[in-house]
Amino acid sequence: MIKAITGWWRRFEAKRPTLAQFVMFFILSNGVTVLQLALMPIFRALFASTALVDTAFQVFPVGTAADGVSRYYIFNYAAGPISEDGTGGGLAYFLAVEITLLIAQVINFFAQRNITFRSNSSPWWAAMWYAIAYVVITFAAGALQGFYKAPIYHQFIDVWGMGQTGETIADVITMIINAALSFWVFFPIFKVIFKRVPEDDAAEAPVTPGLGGQTAS
Repeated sequence: MIKAITGWWRRFEAKRPTLAQFVMFFILSNGVTVLQLALMPIFRALFASTALVDTAFQVFPVGTAADGVSRYYIFNYAAGPISEDGTGGGLAYFLAVEITLLIAQVINFFAQRNITFRSNSSPWWAAMWYAIAYVVITFAAGALQGFYKAPIYHQFIDVWGMGQTGETIADVITMIINAALSFWVFFPIFKVIFKRVPEDDAAEAPVTPGLGGQTAS
């Protein structure tokens, strides 16, 4: 059974290489997302009892928020517990989010490079561009959160009165949205940075008959 599936997959890869890469990318990305959902509560719990919760992390103002009064920050983590608009949690919440994402993306880098794209180009060059893309996407995702994060937390915490459970559900939904945004952005980036260059057959010296398989000098 396994041999039949493996044979079918190899034929599919040969016939539709890009689609096969996308399918494997989808599978691995979902696995990484599950890992993020498992790690996030752990890091939140670790930081929840520290003074970092009461340390505001509101940086990179880019204008005025939808209420027309408050500042709009790319990273908006006010001091104190998470409020109904999802802006609390302080530096503790920011670190929990970013450490979770960093671990997930490091694993994702090696998994996608070695399994999905089977790249044999320079890993350092790919890592550099991956890091640049990660930073850009992190800033873009942080900016976009201002549009959807508040309504989600407000709905679960305030409207439906679910308290801590609602906060956890809102965390999960927010992380899934971030993962979905990264999914559609990273695939074309990976296609560019995870190259597979042809093997240099010319580097192999010819075998001289009668010398027991030794190469000619």
